[in-house]
Amino acid sequence: MKQIKYVSPEEAVKVIKSGDRVHLSSVAVTPHTLIKPMVERGRNGEFVDVKIQHLHIEGKVDYADPEFEGIFVCEQFFVAGNMRKQTQAGYADYIPVFLSETQKLIREGYLKVNVAMVMCSPPDKHGYVSLGTSVDSTLAAIECADYVIAAVNPNVPRAFGDSMVNIENIDIFVHCDIPLYAHVMPALSETEIQIGKNVAELIEDGACLQMGIGGIPNAVLAQLGNHKDLGVHTEMFSDGILPLVESGVVNGRLKNIDRGKMVASFLMGTKATYDFVDDNPMVEMKDIGYTNSVRIIRKLDKITAINSALSIDITGQVCADSIGTTHYSGVGGQIDFIRGAGYSKGGKPIIAMPSVTNKGISKICPTLLEGSGVVSTRANMHWVVTEHGAVNLYGKTLQERAKLLISIAHPAHREALDKAAYERFGSHFHFVKEVY
Repeated sequence: MKQIKYVSPEEAVKVIKSGDRVHLSSVAVTPHTLIKPMVERGRNGEFVDVKIQHLHIEGKVDYADPEFEGIFVCEQFFVAGNMRKQTQAGYADYIPVFLSETQKLIREGYLKVNVAMVMCSPPDKHGYVSLGTSVDSTLAAIECADYVIAAVNPNVPRAFGDSMVNIENIDIFVHCDIPLYAHVMPALSETEIQIGKNVAELIEDGACLQMGIGGIPNAVLAQLGNHKDLGVHTEMFSDGILPLVESGVVNGRLKNIDRGKMVASFLMGTKATYDFVDDNPMVEMKDIGYTNSVRIIRKLDKITAINSALSIDITGQVCADSIGTTHYSGVGGQIDFIRGAGYSKGGKPIIAMPSVTNKGISKICPTLLEGSGVVSTRANMHWVVTEHGAVNLYGKTLQERAKLLISIAHPAHREALDKAAYERFGSHFHFVKEVY
């Protein structure tokens, strides 16, 4: 077995040179132990034009500050809250891509990775470390990078699946002992609770769930205590799923593939989630090219994919990445799972969102704001859920869709939406039957 020699973080990052692309492991295992000395090298003028690539980063991100313009170029697969202002100001940038294809960009050489900086668990007796809570596109970066630097952290859970990496594939090792990023959810709002109830009514016993993190996913999960034999195949999960596993509601015994396994590609939650996945054979952490593959997703019966949106127009066009021309997040895995669930036997693609913003602006609108990105097209749409109800747009005409969406809009905005639909479709619109 390879003998590991540990070096300091400052020594490790010396392999980075001008023009390199550096991939960072994501979310809870953001490798700040290595990021800090890399940033110091940039501040000292030791290199320029170093591209920083990552999925969803957490914590302080100095390399995207204005002082590093020309030194670091940040290219993200998804824009998290801590990178939003920098991206909107142009100091960081975003690559529009389906989450399933982030690994393809790396493996097929569209984005050559020179250095992969990751966080992992300590090696086991067989010479394997675990990437823990984030496999996503990081495994592809490890496979393709010229240098792989690992911050070995005893706080990283030993997760199974594609997360296991042989130490032979790592070039440089650094000691690290920092807590994983923890995401604590605030109490659910009344709106989120009602949306959760409306979505839960659509979920059948034996369904296989895909959902992310946030108030709405947690509100849905909180309503599923009386369901039976649910499975999980998702890009990520968080603390909200744990009570359902403990009670036996989530057991995966009816899954067509990966039976009995909870399949995910990255995780974000509290220590409870990280402890849950540690040495847990029920959890399979997989490459994002597997979890988000439409080819794989469609093999699972009753895939129920729950995603959200920033806005949706009255024909069903979904914007989930921007507010007008202001970039907000990313395409993510929405289309991967909307498509996969649409092909699944008994599958249900669902867009769930509050009917209005925090400022009272309707999220169901006559047209999307100019410059807004259409993440899911009107042809992809099935179920749309707000706190005012659930409607299925699949197979419905444009005018029928408008009627349905207006019916679940906030009551204060329905008259204006009805007027806009009348102006768009003509007088016949008022003769379209209510369709439920």
